[in-house]
Amino acid sequence: MQLTPHFSLEELIASESAARAGIDNSPPKSLMPSLLIVAQGLEAVRSLLGGRSIHVTSGFRCPKLNALVGGAPNSAHMKGLAADIICPEFGTPLQICQAVAASGVAFNQVIHEFGHWCHVEFCIPPNQGTRQLLTITSAATGYVPGLH
Repeated sequence: MQLTPHFSLEELIASESAARAGIDNSPPKSLMPSLLIVAQGLEAVRSLLGGRSIHVTSGFRCPKLNALVGGAPNSAHMKGLAADIICPEFGTPLQICQAVAASGVAFNQVIHEFGHWCHVEFCIPPNQGTRQLLTITSAATGYVPGLH
């Protein structure tokens, strides 16, 4: 099901980890409005990145999948409000995080995660979000303020 011109529901729920573990990662219908918010937010990010294709490495996660991948117990992924993304044609994950942080895109969190992807948690309109910026380089050190 196409949610926006460049993002489909299938793309936002696809998970290699779920497939390998035999987990059904289908979202409940009640989260469809949130997934639409993510798709719309990703459209804004795509535009910000010069229209370059964004690859969603993780979108919605059911609780079982979230636990399997070691996600936070209150992860926005389980609420259908977050996506982990990369856009190699634009730049590094840090550059993507910095571009989103400097933009007018409404978000609650942008996290530069492990140097490998940009986590974006979108907010429910008309909220403009808390605009929290974090970096995590290892589970041992945890999250630190700012983008590094």
